[in-house]
Amino acid sequence: MTVEKRLKNLREKMAESGIDIYIVPTCDFHGSEYVADYFKTREYISGFTGSAGTAVITSVEACLWTDGRYFVQAEKQLPEDYVLMREGEKDTPFIREYIQTYMEKCDGTVTVGFDGRCMTAGMQEETGLPNGVKVICDMDLVGDIWPDRPALSCRKIWRLDEVYAGKTTAEKIKDIRKEMADKGCDILVETVLENIAWTLNLRGDDIACTPVFLSFMIVEQEKMTLFVQEEEVDNQIAGYLKENQIDVRPYEDIYRRLSEIKNKKVWLDFSSANFKIVNLLKQENEIYNHFSPALTMKAIKNDTEITNMKKAHLLDGIAMTKFIFWLKSNVGKIPMDEMMLGDKLEHFRGMAKSYVGPSFAPIVGYQDHGAIVHYSATKESCYDVLPEGIVLIDSGGHYLEGTTDITRTISLGTVTDKMRKMYTAVLKGHLNLAVAVFKEGCSGVSLDLLARKPLWDMGMDYNHGTGHGVGYLLSVHEPPNAIRYRILNNPALNVSLLPGMITSNEPGVYLENQFGIRIENLILCQESKKYKDFLQFETLTLVPYDRELIDEEMLSETEKELLNQYNRRVYEALEIYLTEDEKEWLRNTAMET
Repeated sequence: MTVEKRLKNLREKMAESGIDIYIVPTCDFHGSEYVADYFKTREYISGFTGSAGTAVITSVEACLWTDGRYFVQAEKQLPEDYVLMREGEKDTPFIREYIQTYMEKCDGTVTVGFDGRCMTAGMQEETGLPNGVKVICDMDLVGDIWPDRPALSCRKIWRLDEVYAGKTTAEKIKDIRKEMADKGCDILVETVLENIAWTLNLRGDDIACTPVFLSFMIVEQEKMTLFVQEEEVDNQIAGYLKENQIDVRPYEDIYRRLSEIKNKKVWLDFSSANFKIVNLLKQENEIYNHFSPALTMKAIKNDTEITNMKKAHLLDGIAMTKFIFWLKSNVGKIPMDEMMLGDKLEHFRGMAKSYVGPSFAPIVGYQDHGAIVHYSATKESCYDVLPEGIVLIDSGGHYLEGTTDITRTISLGTVTDKMRKMYTAVLKGHLNLAVAVFKEGCSGVSLDLLARKPLWDMGMDYNHGTGHGVGYLLSVHEPPNAIRYRILNNPALNVSLLPGMITSNEPGVYLENQFGIRIENLILCQESKKYKDFLQFETLTLVPYDRELIDEEMLSETEKELLNQYNRRVYEALEIYLTEDEKEWLRNTAMET
């Protein structure tokens, strides 16, 4: 069925239900960034496959809002029936402004509909429906017209041993309850899947590339309840939960239980809790709207997690370096395409015994596909890879020892002076951020300029953040820590960087219809080794930069030394794990300029 036909069917349902505007966000019941197939309603109704976007459909128009990472992709994927709304650009209205304009053209009340289980309260507030709008929030109209909708994910839960987690579930629950008591909260309603998995030292496979399981959790001082699909809990996990005094209830019972809570102070995060949950609780309870205590706790990695994360990056460095050597040695000799490169890299990662799976679908963009920030190759779009130009590869892995995320832009033969100039500018910003020394209390907003300045000096920029937090065998994109130049409206998202936080360092530049460049390492925030009350970063990623893409004349002597130091460090860490040919190539790659 075409998108055009799906829109026609949806509009028929809207008319039957008296709905003028229907909103379809990218969301599951938990505010997750990546969602299982069952929840891909926005993709189904628009054809756009990016991980972020909101579709708004009226009787005469269909619009899709998405951010700068996906402008190029959306232009290619959206049918003619859709209008692309470029979030963040000055001429693009907010959804609430769009609805207001629609209202002004209509006589009488406008009815807006959405599935309240798949709309976070934060999204709803940001949408800011104008006065006079009638809201219907209990209709899954896209689901009603989706005849072959995938089933709700339901896979077995598994345990992450304390040798990897570093703290027991009992210790984590104790810490959470202390935070609740300090804030005077009677109940914590946890809706974020990663927070639940982290607290319980459990993992699952309900969402691709994110090892979590569909669940809700209610924490009280004397009681704790996990709402989960009972088929996911085997006898071993059931016994483990019982040992930790955690009751297990059916997944769908969460709404009935919440309706019973009255006259309590409830800790609830509106940015992730769905609209239906908030509506059930806010009428007869005092709401403390704030990030869950688990979110901040898991963002600050403990000593065991940090030690393990370094092991994960060693394993990933071995795999990635072997892959780059293989690629450079074989391009032009054997057939290659973008999808094949992703599969080959997965093969190298899979050689590690502790490898769990990819941390996200690999981005392999050859030549102009590299300019699509979150490009995903398909059989229809896939380029053959030839011994010329550059390929951008953004990928990562989940290991029992932690999660990785790395981007390298790789030369495959003849490259242009323009490519070298752009690569070197990105590298300069990347190195600047990596060695930053900064005062305690700084947020990522304070540091972002270090990465962007070489590009800003050229009148250029990249339309995404410089860095995001990374979880431990959880989400590869983990709030609250981030590096960006924009101050967000939610103050809780403009947090100070703290020792133990792991963040990406990934400036880039993207020239539409030409090429894209990005360089990404993960960096660990830690106390300065020289100055009291100052912080610095330690780079965790161990993969060489591509010297064939560097214009050495653009580098200062300090930058050259930073480059040499890093590549020498990579060589010293990896040499014992490489073949003689790989070692020779890496030795040459790591040679000083």
